[in-house]
Amino acid sequence: MGSVKGIIILSVLIVVMILPATGISASIKVGAAINLTGPASTWGQFHAKGHQDYFRYVNEVKGGVAGRKIEMILVDTAYKVPEAVAAVRKFAVQDQVDMIATWGAGEGLAVKPIVQRYQIPTINYSTSWEILEAPIGYMYLPFGSYRLDCEAVLDYITAIHKGKEPPKVGLLTYNNAYGRSIHKPSREYAVKQNIQIVAIEEFPPQTVDLTTELLRLQKAGAEYLFIQMLPATIITAFRSADRIGYDPPFFGTWTSTDPDFFRMGQGLTRNRLRIQFPGGLPTDNLPGMKIMQELWKRYKTVDKFDASYWEGVAVGMIMERAMIRASAQSKEINRQTINRAMESFRQEDFGGLIPPVTYTPTDHGGSFRARMVQVKEDGTYTPLTNFYVPGKEAIKLQK
Repeated sequence: MGSVKGIIILSVLIVVMILPATGISASIKVGAAINLTGPASTWGQFHAKGHQDYFRYVNEVKGGVAGRKIEMILVDTAYKVPEAVAAVRKFAVQDQVDMIATWGAGEGLAVKPIVQRYQIPTINYSTSWEILEAPIGYMYLPFGSYRLDCEAVLDYITAIHKGKEPPKVGLLTYNNAYGRSIHKPSREYAVKQNIQIVAIEEFPPQTVDLTTELLRLQKAGAEYLFIQMLPATIITAFRSADRIGYDPPFFGTWTSTDPDFFRMGQGLTRNRLRIQFPGGLPTDNLPGMKIMQELWKRYKTVDKFDASYWEGVAVGMIMERAMIRASAQSKEINRQTINRAMESFRQEDFGGLIPPVTYTPTDHGGSFRARMVQVKEDGTYTPLTNFYVPGKEAIKLQK
């Protein structure tokens, strides 16, 4: 009897040891290194909230993925590259995560070697095109890079420009990787489209007065300003422009607004900010937006559309789809099967929340479709164009 009892106990121990290894009950781990307390942390906070809410929805409503719950390990990087590097190294070695989300342009570039060494599929919230310079392995963007924004904005300026002379555009950006991400693509595309980039002014993110930079742009004859800065600094730019009586239209990338922007921008935003926004809006009445609205009602994190929350949900959706595809293709959900699943995406539909996503072994850019929208002081966004591929499809201006 003693030997039989010993065999039974040993068998139970073996089963307990095997279960986590086979993934029958273990969670699917996602590490998220996001700016929660540094400059422009409102963006990061709502990225994290949207991402967390969507995973909570998957766990509670859908029962997880293939019976496994998604566990999100969130770390604050405070918009500091060393903090992001430390977090990603911990995700890779200690936490043994299956996927990672990284945040800023500089952070994504810095952690890329770690991600590739440990072969962990990683989606970067900042869509800096430099992240996808070779080698691209395991690094992904959720949708079109800032190169898309540059081409879309310049095409739109050409479409609305009056007069026979080429449009004169000035760039106003941070002096970091994020700000400079629009410099090279804008210069290159402007030459092709007969647009004059008359000046580029860059400044540190901590700058609290942009009067000098705007005076230089005004003196250079900039009729349109293309900006790459975070929301609080855009308000600074508006205030400084008013101080010198300079009122050109401002054009930004999709990162231009967050909940604080509309509170701080009362009386300053007016109708002078237009952005490239590659996603669904409440006015579109699409299935993906209905899921967003379900999240608002269920978790009450936000009560209306917000661009930063939107991206958090979108990144969560892409990750979930990759996990589902990995399970279907390989019967296992781990780093390698998820990466293979992502590279099999072909025009993957997310209900219009973002354009259809395609990833291949040589292209991790997601999509390259844009549209321009008007940002209003009341926190709403009005489409100004159809969705279009810059340089290839015609822009249709909407009234």
